[in-house]
Amino acid sequence: MNVIAAMRLPLSVDLGGFVKMLRRLQVPHRVVEQGQEQILWVPESLAEDVRELYQRYPEGNDEIQLPEEVLAGMAQRPSLAEQARACKITAGMLLACLVVAVLTGLGDNLSTVGWFTFLDFRVQGQYLYFTSLEQGLAEGQWWRLVSPMLLHFGVLHLAMNALWYWELGRRIELRQGPWALLGLTLLFSLVSNLAQHYTSGPSLFGGLSGVLYGLLGHVWLYQWLAPSPLFSLPKGVLVMMLVWLLICLTGVIGQLGFGQIANAAHVGGLLIGCLTGLLGGALARRKLSA
Repeated sequence: MNVIAAMRLPLSVDLGGFVKMLRRLQVPHRVVEQGQEQILWVPESLAEDVRELYQRYPEGNDEIQLPEEVLAGMAQRPSLAEQARACKITAGMLLACLVVAVLTGLGDNLSTVGWFTFLDFRVQGQYLYFTSLEQGLAEGQWWRLVSPMLLHFGVLHLAMNALWYWELGRRIELRQGPWALLGLTLLFSLVSNLAQHYTSGPSLFGGLSGVLYGLLGHVWLYQWLAPSPLFSLPKGVLVMMLVWLLICLTGVIGQLGFGQIANAAHVGGLLIGCLTGLLGGALARRKLSA
């Protein structure tokens, strides 16, 4: 299925009613903000019909029905490959995590794990001896500030983080663009890694979960200030992830033998994500009202 930009409109134009009508008619579509424009993406086969609909009903219509021949030829949900091509940063980040998982044996190969940890270390007997953050930065190892997000310890750890990054990352990439998602991912990784380091001291930690809580906080508050169908999360997702955060903070997960949880990374990621969501949402809301 080939998806094209059917319309480009100023951010000040309210597409709420028209988008509601497209959803009711089950027309596949995405609205993405880009610069000072909002772009409506639809399957190429439906582009002319969508433009004609907008000319006739720019504010939507609760009664109109598409002709049977249009309904019969409507494209289905994009395939996984098509979604990956449309969300290159999201897909690329997940591919990078998979490559690192292979290289490190999902955390079992300490010689390669050391390439991605927040602090370099050496193994002596049963102990790990870490270098200092200052020494690592002085030696030019700046990548370590964000690289722990690529590390995962176990198949379940990788699978759960990958699923949530796919769900949240795509939404941000489609609405705010690939560079926004990349920048937010690096920022959330940096803040969550620093929070974990300064809370727990030199230790071995990794995973995308700090980034995920940043993306969650960003989408949550951005949507609160500047609502969009792209940032509308399924009911219960926010509550479930916040409840899980609270459960992890109690320490019960570690006591049950599931390993230690990087709680400071989760909290740090959530807080910085809420901040970017507030700032980005406020800016988007101002553009819409201008």
